[in-house]
Amino acid sequence: MKDNDNTDISVLGEDSSEGQYTNVISFVEEKFERAKTARDYDETRWQQAYRNYRGIYDPDVQFTKSEKSQVFIKVTKTKVLAAYGQINEVLLNQGSFPIGIEPTKLPEGVSEAVHFDPKSPESMEAMQGGPEGIPEGFNVTESPYGYPGDERDTATKTNVVDTMGNTVDTAPVQEKTGPLREDLAEISTLKDGPGVTQSAITFHPAQVAAKGMEKKIKDQLDESAATRHLRHAIFDLVTFGTGIIKGPFAVDKEYPRWDEEGEYNPVIKTVPQVEHVSIWDFYPDPDAFTMEDASYVVQRHRMTRSQLRGLAKRPYFRKSSITEAISYGESYTQENWETSLDDDGATNGSVERFEVLEFWGTIDVSVARDNGMDVPKKYDDDEEIQVNCWICNGELLRLVINPFTPKRIPYFACPYEVNPYSFFGVGLAENMDDTQMLMNGFMRMAVDNAALSANLVFEIDEANLVPGQDLEIYPGKTFVRAQGAPGQGIFGTKFPNVAHECVMLFDKALQLSDQSTGLPSYSYGQTGVQSTGRTASGFSMMMGAASSSARTVIKNIDDFLLRPCGEAFFAFNMQFDHDPSIKGDLEVRARGTESFMQNEVRSQRLISFLQISSNPVLAPFAKFPYIIREIAETMGLDADKVANSPEEAFRQAQLLAQMQMQQQDPAEGPAAVGQDPMGTGGGNIGVGQAPGPGEQGFPTGGGANGGNPAPAQQPQGGTPPQGLGG
Repeated sequence: MKDNDNTDISVLGEDSSEGQYTNVISFVEEKFERAKTARDYDETRWQQAYRNYRGIYDPDVQFTKSEKSQVFIKVTKTKVLAAYGQINEVLLNQGSFPIGIEPTKLPEGVSEAVHFDPKSPESMEAMQGGPEGIPEGFNVTESPYGYPGDERDTATKTNVVDTMGNTVDTAPVQEKTGPLREDLAEISTLKDGPGVTQSAITFHPAQVAAKGMEKKIKDQLDESAATRHLRHAIFDLVTFGTGIIKGPFAVDKEYPRWDEEGEYNPVIKTVPQVEHVSIWDFYPDPDAFTMEDASYVVQRHRMTRSQLRGLAKRPYFRKSSITEAISYGESYTQENWETSLDDDGATNGSVERFEVLEFWGTIDVSVARDNGMDVPKKYDDDEEIQVNCWICNGELLRLVINPFTPKRIPYFACPYEVNPYSFFGVGLAENMDDTQMLMNGFMRMAVDNAALSANLVFEIDEANLVPGQDLEIYPGKTFVRAQGAPGQGIFGTKFPNVAHECVMLFDKALQLSDQSTGLPSYSYGQTGVQSTGRTASGFSMMMGAASSSARTVIKNIDDFLLRPCGEAFFAFNMQFDHDPSIKGDLEVRARGTESFMQNEVRSQRLISFLQISSNPVLAPFAKFPYIIREIAETMGLDADKVANSPEEAFRQAQLLAQMQMQQQDPAEGPAAVGQDPMGTGGGNIGVGQAPGPGEQGFPTGGGANGGNPAPAQQPQGGTPPQGLGG
C-alpha cells in the first residue's frame, strides 16, 4: 500500500486471520514489561518530586507523639513555578514556537543569490559556459551526485574539478533558482551570485525558500497548539527532570463553518500535529541514554470507549480488532505510582478505561511477515524493519511500517539536567529534596518549641490542696489549700524558647536550596537582599550570574527538543508537501538561546549598530533591511507590517520625492533638499526619504519578496538623502 507521496506503507489488512499475529503482541508486551521494570527507580524519584511539589509527606514518614506540628513548607513548589515561569518567558515571549529556518552556509541545489543585468548583451549559452569555456587548470568529470527533486539526470551532470580537488557545479543557473524557477525561467541572461553592476538586479532563491518553509512550519505549529503542548512539557521538565513531545502526525482537523442556509458544514483539513506526552506514560528502551540510541519506545494510553472507537477513523486501524477489544470490557489496571499519587484514594484501583499500548521500534522482518504484513521486496535483504504497532486486550489494532523518511521514532525527550548514565534527567524538585526535608524538620521543631515555651507547665502538690477540687487552670482560678499544710501547692515551669535558633537553621537550609537548584531566591522576588544587591549594578551582576543555570536548561531544550522537532517538521513537509516554493538546502535553527537575551538589550545593541553603520564609509557593509526588521521584532511588532522591503522602500522614496517637488513654490523655483527656504539659517527641514538605487545606504541584498536593484553611481556633489544609510 502506498500513501499520497508513493512512500511504501505495509499494513496488516482486515482479512488477516485471527490468531495469526500473537507473536508480535507478545513481543510488544515483553518490551513493555522490560521497560516498566527498568524505570522503577525513576518512578520513585518522580513520586518524591511530586510530593515535594504538592507539599505532601511520604507515607513512610512517621511522626512521634511529641511532634504536634506536621507543617510542610512548600519551597519546592515556589522554585518549580519560578523556573517554569522563567523558561516560558524566555521561549514563548514572542507567542510563537521558537524555531527558524535558514539556508545553509553553502546551499546545494539552489543558489544563495542570482542576478541578471537587463542591459547586458550576453546570451544564455555564453553565461552557462561549457567545456569550451572552462578555464585552464580545471578538469571536467561526470558526477553521479545530485539532490532530491532537482529533476535532472544526475548521471550526466557535468561538474568542474579545480586543481585542489574541489567540485564546482556548472549546472544551468535556472535549475538552481528553486522557488523562483518559474518566475525567472524567461530570463536568458541570469547569472549565479549577487550583481555588482549598476543596473544588475539580485534575487535570493535560498532565502525565499527558507522564509516559505519557516512560514509554513510556524502556521502548522500554531494549528496544532504547539505552544500549549510545549508548556506542559516544560512543566514536566522542571518538576520531574524530563519533558517529552511527540509528532508530527497528520490528523484531520475540523474547522467550524455554516453555509448560507445556516446548516453546519465544517471544513476538514489535514494538518501535522504535535502533542505532549506525560512522563508517566512514556516507556523507552531501558538500554538507551538518548532518543537517538533507543531501539523502541512504548506509550501507554488510557482511553474511554469513545476514544477507542475513534481510532477506527484513523488510517490503517483494524475496525474488527477494535470492536473485539471493546467487547472484552475495560481492562485498565492502575500502576503502583498511580495509587501513590491518588491523594484521596477514590479510585481504589478500579478505573473504567482501556489500556492501549503504542509501540514504535524495530522488529524482525520474518516476525512481521509471519503476522500477516505485506512487507515490500526492497526489505528482503534486511533483517529488521521499523514498525508502529497498537495493541489492546490482546488484539492487534494496527501494524504498519514506519512511514517517515528517514526512519525516526517520533518522540523528543529533553532533560532539565543531563544524567549521562540514564535516559531520564534530573529535575529541580529532586535537586532540593534534601534541603526540603531539612526545612520541614527545622520548621516543625520551631513550631513545637514555640508552642511549648509559650505556655506554662504546672506541677501540683495535691497534699497541700483540699481533695476533690477541679484542677483545671484558667485566669481567676481559686484553689483551696489544706488546713495547716506547709509549702506551695502549685508550681509553674516555663521552658526555654529556642525557636529563633531553629528559624536560623531553616534560613540556612533555604540558602542551601538556592545553591542546590541554581535558582537564587532574589531572582524571583525575594526582598531584603544585602551587600552586593543593594546597588543597581551589583544586583545586575547577581542576576547575570543567576541566569547561567537557566541558560544551560535553555540550551538543553534547544538541542534535545526544539531542533529535533523542527527538523521533524522540515522532513515532514519535504516528504509529504509537494510545494516547490518551500524546498531547498535549508537548516533548522532553535532560537531558545537567542531568546534568552532580553529584547530590550537586543534592541539597544541593534540600534547602536545602526548608528555605527550610518557612517558613509561603513554603510555598504551593513544589511539595513535585516537590521530594521530585527529592531521591529525586538519591540514586539510585526516586521512584515511595519518594515518595507528594499523594493517598497525605493518606491516610498520616489513617492516622497514627488511630494516634495509638488509642495515647492513654482515662483521661487525648486529648492535643494535640506536648504532653509525661510533664510533662518536652519538645517534640513524637508521630509526625509529612504535611499534609492545608486544612493548611499541602499542595500544590495534582497528580501524574501524577490529581487532589488543594485545601487547606481552617486552623482558628484549631490547631497546624501535622509533615511537608511545616513
